[in-house]
Amino acid sequence: MIFFGQTDVGLKRAKNEDSFVVKPELGLCLVADGMGGAAAGELASHLFVETAVEVFSRSPSRSEKETADLAQKAFQWANERILDHVGTEPRHKGMGCTAELVAFCKDSFVVGHVGDSRTYLLRNGQLKQLTEDHSVVQDQINRGIISPAQAKNHPLRNVILQAVGVKEKIEVDVMTGKALAGDLFLLCSDGLTDMVDDTSIQETLSVTGAVPAKANNLIELAKSAGGHDNITVVLSQVV
Repeated sequence: MIFFGQTDVGLKRAKNEDSFVVKPELGLCLVADGMGGAAAGELASHLFVETAVEVFSRSPSRSEKETADLAQKAFQWANERILDHVGTEPRHKGMGCTAELVAFCKDSFVVGHVGDSRTYLLRNGQLKQLTEDHSVVQDQINRGIISPAQAKNHPLRNVILQAVGVKEKIEVDVMTGKALAGDLFLLCSDGLTDMVDDTSIQETLSVTGAVPAKANNLIELAKSAGGHDNITVVLSQVV
């Protein structure tokens, strides 16, 4: 495996509320996008990645099922920790984060997802979005109320239905699959996908070159399109 992560504050925000971690020794990579602004969004995203690393560090060798269970546990524990923090620091009420987790075990991968950050897989030159946004506009797309094209400029496009640390009950999307040689996984905050369309992402990832260069090129694309939010990109390639 090759792992690489990069984050950028973007061009409009005063601080970066995104967090990421790559842990090759654990076969683990994470992205969390904090929300809450003055309510410590950056603390929420940090608590998520810190908790997930702690959970996976306890079982560095594991089966696919065990890995999926750990992914579920990471989200649940992080959710509880953020809520516990708000209980002791009421001024941080409203903090939370969206989060992506990809963990590898033998020849399999496990994805954990909450919110509107995303995980993609580039395989044989084709980009596939593995996760589905937990958002108002995605719900309206699913129900046929609006089209994907209409969603791009919808006034509610940033309203999410699920986040870590906001409610006691959290519903985590966990999916598994076989990892093949050449697969390239992309985890990213919406600071990338709000600015750069999937076609451009696919073209950037498909170009021959080093993994770090591809990550940095995606960030520069988001900034050249306006850089309205923090931008975080994590890539993991099966070699």
